[in-house]
Amino acid sequence: MALKSSPGADTARIPPAPPRPGILGPAHRALSTGIVTVVFLIAFEATAIGTAMPVAARELDGVGLYAFAFSAYFTTSLFGMVLAGQWSDRQGPLRPLAVGIASFAAGLLLSGTAVAMWLFVLGRAVQGFGGGLVIVALYVVVSRAYDERLRPAIMAAFAASWVVPSVVGPLVAGTVTEHIGWRWVFVGIPVLVVPPLVLALPAIRRTASGPADPTAPPVPFDRRRIRLAFGIAFGAALIQYGAQDLRWLSLAPVLAGFVLLVPAVTGGRSLMPRGTYRAARGLPAVVLLRGLAGGAFIAAESFIPLMLVTQRGLSPTYAGLSLAGAGATWAFGSWVQARPRLDPYRERMMAGGMVLVAVSIAAVPSVLVESVPVWVVAVAWALGCFGMGLAVTSTSVLLLKLSPPEEAGANSAALQISDALANVVLLAGGGAAFAALGGAAVGDGHAVAAAGASHPGAFVAIFLPMAAVALAGAWVSTRVLPKPA
Repeated sequence: MALKSSPGADTARIPPAPPRPGILGPAHRALSTGIVTVVFLIAFEATAIGTAMPVAARELDGVGLYAFAFSAYFTTSLFGMVLAGQWSDRQGPLRPLAVGIASFAAGLLLSGTAVAMWLFVLGRAVQGFGGGLVIVALYVVVSRAYDERLRPAIMAAFAASWVVPSVVGPLVAGTVTEHIGWRWVFVGIPVLVVPPLVLALPAIRRTASGPADPTAPPVPFDRRRIRLAFGIAFGAALIQYGAQDLRWLSLAPVLAGFVLLVPAVTGGRSLMPRGTYRAARGLPAVVLLRGLAGGAFIAAESFIPLMLVTQRGLSPTYAGLSLAGAGATWAFGSWVQARPRLDPYRERMMAGGMVLVAVSIAAVPSVLVESVPVWVVAVAWALGCFGMGLAVTSTSVLLLKLSPPEEAGANSAALQISDALANVVLLAGGGAAFAALGGAAVGDGHAVAAAGASHPGAFVAIFLPMAAVALAGAWVSTRVLPKPA
């Protein structure tokens, strides 16, 4: 007589479900490898160019235009972001990505072959336009080609691709600049971009080309948003220009810049989601948090090497190395937020990450006290970068989760615009406070330090307000999820 099998025995015969493929599974391997490599090369360029830029400006007899070599990139990238958002929603991310990479490469070649500083600045502007197109188009690719389960992992891969460039980029660029020439830092990267682009474009064409809803009638470009994009780019340029000079006349371009910015980022038909600047729950709070986090962090980080060189007498190399390991902790924070079992706690992770950022920024100026060892900066900044990995990468994940497919481009552009605008506004304000408290006198590096010129208050005026901004971001992070129905 046959014995009845128990329910547990039947269950035991069921084979376990195979693990679901990740971002390097057969369906996504080529796409993931291609777009992460593109991000890696862009990251390498971003970290290496600061090393070659002073030599380039000196050889081109254009030190007076040094700041504009950076601001030109930023200004045109704002316009590229808005254009890429509309273009991607209308026709898919394939064309803006291809045009963006081509413009990025053309700008590098133009700067690398420039015979005058104004040509160098023009190349940086062309490069910035391409960079704005690329970053938004990549977000739309992630939105369409990866399901919600895989998006945290690919965003973590984007963050991880900055680790190696942040450590070796300045070293490689310095070696190339010293032994071969600064021009090769610019003209060498376009050649390297071609192979990953060839690898990724077929996968993008297959998984993410065309409009989000092919059955819907084509939507024309919103000319008003294009005009606002011009306004936001030109306004940002005016603010940067005016903030470099403390004379009363400089208030005119700053005020004009804000007049152009206000309609572009506020109001019912602005480039930002409605309710962004009052931290409305959901997508508006996500966009605002990205700006607060990125702006406070970048504004503080920009002054750390200068503080270590002029106030503690470190060499530029050692001052830069104090920040080199932070890329690894940022990537680790991005990896932590991608763990599926932590997804229900994303809001708490983001709030905790912003608290870590605030604490790290507030701890940095403690080295202005001679008895505090300088390695405190490296430890504090590594902690802050871990918090940024938790918070900033989560904003990208939440943005794509809260965006309908047909609005992924416009919302991704809003996220990047918030980040870029906060950078320029906080850097301009912090720079003005720094100069007003005597910071301009510390610009001569070791010579000033040796002469005994010390202006610790100028640095405190940078770091403590930025810590307060990051702390405000911790409150905003409690509003990134919509109210449950």
